[in-house]
Amino acid sequence: MRKNIVAGNWKMNMTLQDGQALVSEIVNMVQDEATGSDVEVVIAPPFPLLPIVGRLLPEGGRIHLGAQNCHQKESGAFTGEVSAKLLASVGAEYVILGHSERRQYFGEDDELLSQKLKAALAAGLRPIFCVGESLETREREETFNFIASQLKNGLFHLSNEEFERVVIAYEPIWAIGTGKTATSQQAQEVHAFIREQIARAYDAEAALNTTILYGGSANAQNARELFSQPDVDGGLIGGASLKSRDFTDIIKSF
Repeated sequence: MRKNIVAGNWKMNMTLQDGQALVSEIVNMVQDEATGSDVEVVIAPPFPLLPIVGRLLPEGGRIHLGAQNCHQKESGAFTGEVSAKLLASVGAEYVILGHSERRQYFGEDDELLSQKLKAALAAGLRPIFCVGESLETREREETFNFIASQLKNGLFHLSNEEFERVVIAYEPIWAIGTGKTATSQQAQEVHAFIREQIARAYDAEAALNTTILYGGSANAQNARELFSQPDVDGGLIGGASLKSRDFTDIIKSF
């Protein structure tokens, strides 16, 4: 079923001590304040912090542990990489795949991401699959064709049963870490388009039940307007997830 989700991507930030303090503050705030019981929260720290952060999350609660990436192979001689199986073994439930920074800085393409999706699903993880266009693509008015290609080549090879476990995140690259944010109308337009593509690739029920998040400089000030759009089901939050009050206020935006 379609869920409202707010996921915090810490990226390559936080020390052990800082991460412990931050997640403890978030847990206390979410438990103590009226943050809406229908909102699922995901925290995705750097790899070394996963077990520590996981132990600080209430068991059976609505705050879940996520990872920022995984390798496409289950095991092997891949120095410096982390398998989906290993992530699941330390308590991760979600994994972010296809983030624009992975695509841009590490050359991850649709073919590789399709393999990572399979690996994540085989390990029992829920992928948060990211799509989004650059400023140049938007200015050329090729946003929809570009995102349709990302969906088709990277995601739509999954079976109906596999696809049911996927969350999609739309992150306009031009709005990540820049302070710029897509307007609520721009976000809604692309989210609705993504839902249309899902209906064509699978069926109307799959489109209706898929959670689609917005990522791109979402913060405590603009989250309420973004989340009020009919096809925006939450956010993949970067910088604002590193501040407990801002992150909790975003969760409360629902």
